[in-house]
Formats: sequence, structure tokens, C-alpha cells
Amino acid sequence: MYQTIGKLAGAEGVAAETLRYYERLGLLRPEARSEAGYRLYGEEARRRLRFIRRAQDLGFTLSEIGELLALGEEPEASMAEVKALTAEKLADIERRIADLERMREALRTLHQRCPGHGPRHECPILESLAGEGEA
Repeated sequence: MYQTIGKLAGAEGVAAETLRYYERLGLLRPEARSEAGYRLYGEEARRRLRFIRRAQDLGFTLSEIGELLALGEEPEASMAEVKALTAEKLADIERRIADLERMREALRTLHQRCPGHGPRHECPILESLAGEGEA
């Protein structure tokens, strides 16, 4: 059974404009057109949309999702290619986590240095951010 973009969007909890954007990127395609020319989507579109949303939840970019979808449709593709893309994403996430941990420690140190009272111009946080104090 086919449905319009608005009905698919509503059923999946996304905006119709999001589906149009995915379509422009080649991630989603209508499976038919109504007599009036409206895009019609079926189960394959619903499956792809769920794939896109789950991949986004795992941190994949739309470009990376396009690569994964293409591999899923390529008869000659191997699991090794999918695993390699996943390994790259995992390494990226681990780098970002390490960066966030460094930022947390730097902020924790700044927070601990500030007594929380006194004149603003003596604030060690503002001094540090301005490059005038210890970081």
C-alpha cells in the first residue's frame, strides 16, 4: 500500500520536508506517483527511512548513510566494506569522546579555581579564557 509523503512523515514522526531533503540527497525515493503527480511511498521507503534514522542515532552522517545504503544495494559489496565504514565511525566517536573528556577536565579545573565571589575582573575563569591566567 502506498502513502503520500505527508502520511509517511506523520507515521514515522518526521517532517515532510525532511523526507524531501532525503529524496534530494538520493537517500529516499518515491516508489510511484499518483495520477495527480504526488509522490507515493511504500514499505521500501519506510524501511529506508527507519534505516536512516537508526544510523543517525549511531552518529552516522547523511553522507555515510548514503554509502551504507549503496553498499546494501550493491550485489558485489562485502561485509568487510560495511565493517570498515563502521570501524571508521567508531574511531571518530572515540576521538570525540576523548576530546570531550579533555574539555570536561579543563572546565572542572577552571570551575574549581573560581571562588564564586569577588569582583568580576578577578575571575580566574574569565582570565583563563582571555589567555591571561593558567589554563
